[in-house]
Amino acid sequence: MDEFQALARAATDAMRDVFSPTPLMRNAHLSERFDAEIWLKREDLSPVRSYKLRGGFNAMRKQPEAALFVCASAGNHAQGVAYMCRHFDKRGVIFMPVTTPQQKIQKTGMFGGDNVEIRLIGDYFDDCLRAAQAFCAAEGGHFLSPFDDEDVIEGQASVGVEIEAQMSGAPDHLVIPVGGGGLSAGLLSYFGTACQYTFVEPSGGACLRAALEAGQPVSLPTVDTFADGAAVAQIGARTFARLRGVGAANTLAISEDRLCTTMLEMLNVEGIVLEPAGALAVDALKDLGQAIRGRKVVCITSGGNFDFERLPEVKERAQRYSGVKKYFILRLPQRPGALKDFLGFLGPEDDIARFEYLKKSARNFGSVLIGIETRDPANFARLFGLLDENGFTYQDITDDELLARFVI
Repeated sequence: MDEFQALARAATDAMRDVFSPTPLMRNAHLSERFDAEIWLKREDLSPVRSYKLRGGFNAMRKQPEAALFVCASAGNHAQGVAYMCRHFDKRGVIFMPVTTPQQKIQKTGMFGGDNVEIRLIGDYFDDCLRAAQAFCAAEGGHFLSPFDDEDVIEGQASVGVEIEAQMSGAPDHLVIPVGGGGLSAGLLSYFGTACQYTFVEPSGGACLRAALEAGQPVSLPTVDTFADGAAVAQIGARTFARLRGVGAANTLAISEDRLCTTMLEMLNVEGIVLEPAGALAVDALKDLGQAIRGRKVVCITSGGNFDFERLPEVKERAQRYSGVKKYFILRLPQRPGALKDFLGFLGPEDDIARFEYLKKSARNFGSVLIGIETRDPANFARLFGLLDENGFTYQDITDDELLARFVI
């Protein structure tokens, strides 16, 4: 046993006074679908519905003299720190982006109670990170990084300690979601070469891949905050030091829209509520194919802090990605029967989800925004074929991000 493994096991033992191990569950649906033995490490079932309380616990237990703890977080780390501030009876000031879902803000306050103060700063994680670090320096507090801290990395490795005990050894393949790299660095450091790895990031926040390509941590010019639990502009220096040798071939960047299809599948088929970052590892199975066939695979379901007010957006993005919902602008002739002609082109599985005149000032034509839902993407080929044959002019704007942002 090396030194890191010993420290991770000691941290895990200490955690048992606070919370029980999260379940490791074989998933029959995914195992059959991918012809492999798929296990889910259910970090979404921890007391704060993510693995983040592990690192927070370990870092705080090693600073018994600190009176003030400060952190910056898009939500899950904040909840873990808040939970532990109450457990250790310490004061905490937690900085969160203004764009953080209300569900995560409210739960952070609930877990921390009178021990924590929440400050909403900036639109992105990196904005509130700078504010938190400045406040911490001014007030003399102890800063708890969500990932770039050796004690946090060591605490997150407790996920691996539990997996090893629950499986009586290492899995063949470990699929790990990556944000700032704390969990992945901890698991890689714990298991070493005992298993194969796939590191999964959201496409709009692939900071590990960018760092691997550059040979050092670099800041992404833009970040898509949809998968807020993994939407980090720059991977940590300490975490990258542990991950620099993983190779870009062992990383995946997952479309945020495709991620929504997995969230809905897990909810509808398995009754498992996952936030976008929490679904990353499961979604990655679609890309692994033959590489995992017949193997024992563990996916880390890293978080279940999902605000159901976001469900319509998740459904919308999933439908658009799957090709069963499209938006287009139709140039509708201003003559009696034109609308009836268009409606006649719709098939039995086509449903109008949006119908809005955008412009009615022209004498001969009017522009109409139309949203159509159907059961089979192939139905759109039939519909557009009929529109072409009958001389209707239209523009499909489903994948036009700029235009869709303004009119959908």
